[in-house]
Amino acid sequence: MGNGAAIKRGAREATGDILVFMDADGQHDPHLIERLLSRLEAGYDMVVGARSREGQASIHRGLANSLYNRLASWMTGHRVLDLTSGFRAVRAGKFKEFLYLLPNGFSYPTTVTMAFFRSAYGVAYEPVPVYQRVGTVSHVRPLKDGVRFLLIIFKIATLYSPLKLFAPTAFLFFVMGLAYYGYTYSTVHRFTNMSALLFSAAVIIFLIGLVSEQITSLVYSKSRG
Repeated sequence: MGNGAAIKRGAREATGDILVFMDADGQHDPHLIERLLSRLEAGYDMVVGARSREGQASIHRGLANSLYNRLASWMTGHRVLDLTSGFRAVRAGKFKEFLYLLPNGFSYPTTVTMAFFRSAYGVAYEPVPVYQRVGTVSHVRPLKDGVRFLLIIFKIATLYSPLKLFAPTAFLFFVMGLAYYGYTYSTVHRFTNMSALLFSAAVIIFLIGLVSEQITSLVYSKSRG
């Protein structure tokens, strides 16, 4: 089924209070688990092993991950140092709250990280070295899985922070409508159907975002009530 499916199956079968995830290709040092657990004992709900730029598999992978980190930071309002790291320790009860959200593919770290931030669960990053992959070849397809990572980010943003997407989009349509109206008024001295369409789209998109934001708030208040 995929990496995410294996993670979900393992999480369901696990009986401990803390779950530790790491890649099985030799990139992560098991001796560093103690460092993650010590940060977890400090009161955090999840501790992620953050890779440095030198620890990225390639320049292209490093640039892509940097983009994901910046985009996720903007979406969540928190600084995300390593969105896609598979080396992490997490409290089992809180992790299992989001199992139904996790995809079966490679992007489970993306989903769970953003879900934890939106739920106001404590997330910490611990710098860790990453070693050369041994005995296997990466099954991540940069283009296809890169697009998939972005889609997952927008999916989670829509689910947890809808206005982060809808408000800027609505503003863009409004500016386009205003600019087009200014152009047509100066040339033909009238308000055109295209301007009306752009203004209407801006209002509709903003209202959809507003309603989605309210629904999200109700879902969270109900789940914690």
